[in-house]
Parts: sequence; C-alpha cells; structure tokens
Amino acid sequence: MRRFLDSLYRLGGYISALQLFVIMVMVVLQVSGRILDKALLTLGMKSLGLQVPGLAELAGFLLLGATFTGLAYTLTVGGHIRVDLLHRALPESVQRALDILVTVIAAAITGYGVWFSVLLAYDSYDFGDLSIGMVPVPLWIPQTVMVVGLVWLLIALLDALIGLITGRITRIKDEAPQE
Repeated sequence: MRRFLDSLYRLGGYISALQLFVIMVMVVLQVSGRILDKALLTLGMKSLGLQVPGLAELAGFLLLGATFTGLAYTLTVGGHIRVDLLHRALPESVQRALDILVTVIAAAITGYGVWFSVLLAYDSYDFGDLSIGMVPVPLWIPQTVMVVGLVWLLIALLDALIGLITGRITRIKDEAPQE
C-alpha cells in the first residue's frame, strides 16, 4: 500500500510538472510568433498572424491543474510553507499532538473543499457552463482536475494522519516518498 500511495503522489507531481511544461511551450511559441511577425513587418513583409487565441485562458486552466494535481506530492516532500516557530518551542509530545490536530483540521477543510468542488463541477456539467474567453471550454473539465487534485491531497492528509497516530512518521514533512 505504501508503494502505491507514494506512486500516486509522484504521479500527481509528474502531471503537475507536465502541465507547467505545456504552459512554458505555449508561451514560448506565442512569444516567438510575435517576434517573427514583428520582424516580418519590420522587413516590409506580410505578418503571418502567429498568435494563439485564448492562450492566456488555456494557460490559466493548466496552471489551475498544475496547482491542484501537485498538492499531494508537495505535501509529502515537505514543500508546503510551514511556520513552526511556536511548534519548535513546544515539548515533543505537544508537537505531536499539535501535528495530529492540524492534520485533522487540514483534512476536514480539504474534505469540505472536495465536496463542494464536486458539486460545482457537477453543476457546471449539468448546466453546460462554458468559459467566457476566446476558446469556450466546458468548465467541468478544469473543475474535475481540481477535484482530482483535492482528492489526492485528502488521501495524502489521511495517510499522514495515520502515520502520525501510529508513529510511522514524526512530522508531515518527514514523509518524503522513497525513490
């Protein structure tokens, strides 16, 4: 089970990285097209019109996907920002109890987010909601990616909670997947 969960978290990280890579490629192509068009106009030639309509909107959807699909992986490798000035000053037994409490709260908030994100995606699908940009994208698609990312995060939080309770891990950031 441990290998499966670690692989699941890594998959989310890979998918997140892939989406960021696609954003980079789209932006490089768009900028290169503008530079080429500008150069052609400067030379007195006709512009090729190498612009992708709706690129900013599509990049926004990919960024949403990259953010949410990478949440669980980032949690398991200790990449989330953690302010622990007070935490470090407490005795170890209190630190552990505080970690458990905070993980329970985070899992509850994430579960709440999952529930309402599912309802939002379902409503968008049911009503046929489309984005209002140049490229009409059915909103349930990026919303479903958000749901998947939140479910992955919820699984990672519950996994961390079980690890904290059983003593398998001492802190969430110590739970980095084994390569």
